[in-house]
Amino acid sequence: MDSRTEKLRARTKDFAIRIIHLFQALPGTKEAQTIGNQLLRCGTSVGANYRSACHARSRADFISKIGVVVEEADESVFWLELLCDLKIMKKERLDGLLQEARELTAIFSASRQTAKKGR
Repeated sequence: MDSRTEKLRARTKDFAIRIIHLFQALPGTKEAQTIGNQLLRCGTSVGANYRSACHARSRADFISKIGVVVEEADESVFWLELLCDLKIMKKERLDGLLQEARELTAIFSASRQTAKKGR
């Protein structure tokens, strides 16, 4: 595995850990927990699905799997924005995670486009 892949594996794992810590800090309200559960699911799946994409059996399989990574990262952006917009968590607490979710979405979107062009 190349160093870029290793760095992204570590980065997506760190993102999952940060999402879990955020989830643990959410208030116990029904709204916060509902949004938190959605964020926990998609935010932790970014890394898991990226690892799966790294073991794709073909270019088409990679494109499909990396597409799931893009969707999960972008969904994480949505739930983080919602937590911020509803003032469930302070914007300052969410800014770093939101930036990382957007960057991961952009990285994996570009990766998917590159793989599609390689056909």
